Amino acid sequence: MDFTTISNGHSPSSFTKFNSALTAGLLNPHSPPPPPDKTRSSPNLFEMMANEPDVRRRTQNQGQIQVPISALRQNQPPPVIDKQALTMQRISGLLLTRSPGNQFNDPYSGDIKLTLSSKDGITVSMNLHRQIVVAHSRFFAVKLSDRWAKQQENGSAGPYIVEIADCDDVEVYIETLKLMYCTDLRKKLLREDVSKVLGILKVSAAFGFDAGVLSCLEYLEAAPWDEDEEEKVASLLAELRLENVGAGEVLKRVSVEVTNGTDEGGNNEEVLLKLLHVVLQGKDEKARRGMKGLVLKMLRENSSQSDLRKESLYSACDGCLEHLRNHFLRAASSDLTDASQIARQADNLLWILDILIDRQIAEDFLNSWASQSELSNAHSKVPVVHRYEVSRVTARLFVGIGKGHLLASKEVRCLLLQTWLVPFYNDFGWMRGASKSLDRHLIEDGLSNTILTLPLAWQQDILLAWFNRFLNAGEDCPNIQRAFEIWWRRAFQRRSGEPPPREPHVTTATIENS
Repeated sequence: MDFTTISNGHSPSSFTKFNSALTAGLLNPHSPPPPPDKTRSSPNLFEMMANEPDVRRRTQNQGQIQVPISALRQNQPPPVIDKQALTMQRISGLLLTRSPGNQFNDPYSGDIKLTLSSKDGITVSMNLHRQIVVAHSRFFAVKLSDRWAKQQENGSAGPYIVEIADCDDVEVYIETLKLMYCTDLRKKLLREDVSKVLGILKVSAAFGFDAGVLSCLEYLEAAPWDEDEEEKVASLLAELRLENVGAGEVLKRVSVEVTNGTDEGGNNEEVLLKLLHVVLQGKDEKARRGMKGLVLKMLRENSSQSDLRKESLYSACDGCLEHLRNHFLRAASSDLTDASQIARQADNLLWILDILIDRQIAEDFLNSWASQSELSNAHSKVPVVHRYEVSRVTARLFVGIGKGHLLASKEVRCLLLQTWLVPFYNDFGWMRGASKSLDRHLIEDGLSNTILTLPLAWQQDILLAWFNRFLNAGEDCPNIQRAFEIWWRRAFQRRSGEPPPREPHVTTATIENS
């Protein structure tokens, strides 16, 4: 905005834009006022006559917007509404509306005529009172100081004329000036929304209207925000630099205050580990599923991935694995007292495995799971209704290896198949029937690709065993026919006389200087 002129009577003298140092020194009553300047820009004048304010535009469109009833009856499209005309109607209402005893825009008692003009062509004038605006605004206190006003007197009668050009939003300026006449600013702001209060805060800061700034900050600290408003609040407060006058309390809602190099809100990892363990130990299965998805989503959205250390995740993982081992071995010895915990701990492991794979740190889990020979040997002794969830962990590893998300040595890949492939076959029918969300084709492709990463002789042993099993189990066995066909082509078609693929021929190019 451009604070342009102030004068006594009808011969206005000029002054420059409001000194930026005034805003920088907000709420510092001891800061010296800036000296008056002698420059002038061309203001857009707008006069108010008698008791009724006169509000005009630079365009020719005037008057209220009316939609003819005949047009509506004839199903004709309504006329285009002029946004500027609507804005001017609201401004007129602001200037005319005041509570009993409120002197805002009183042409009889006002001794200042303030003219506001915006970049979009709106100009409006109003009557203010020097005693009120000087008491509430450091800007007006500087511009209307007795010493400077006396130097500008030219002997003519009439109110002081102040002109402010290039306003961002004339409405917000008027509402901010009206607040200077209000005895209960907090109650007045309760009627506004966050966007309007942000506009009032910006103008209050420019005017040096300390009470307005504090009231706006109190409102923002207590009012709810949506995501868009949150961005606007943080951006404006960073721009105005009001940390010393209450903005810090507002910003605590969106950031953790750091004091003396320590995080006042606690360590991020500590908070996330608490969430992790609460989910792992939760009792309501439906709520646990929902919160697992939420936490996994939040972790995936964190691009820094510095919130949870690998050691912390594996500590939680080891705890779940230990619980699973205890319950599984008890069930294998015919103690089914807590057999339901097998599925619960397997589900916890599957969740943590998803986190580890997302963060590309799941190789140690793969090594550990491939080495669980004790669990594998006890697998057949546990009723399938309790054990099949364990094979979902194996299936997830097959998918991770098959997609290239897990890179392990061929010895570890082979050990995984040796340890868990037969239990996986035995549980596949139950997995397929009990879980509607199971993606059979994804798992079959993952298993096929895992087998095909092994040396050809190892592939043969696994695939021949599968061929015999599939012919007897049918749908209850995963269909990895694609892997079988690839192995067959690799092992026999080339061996039976098919010429090997030609080596790529690279032609060397030479460049000679001309």
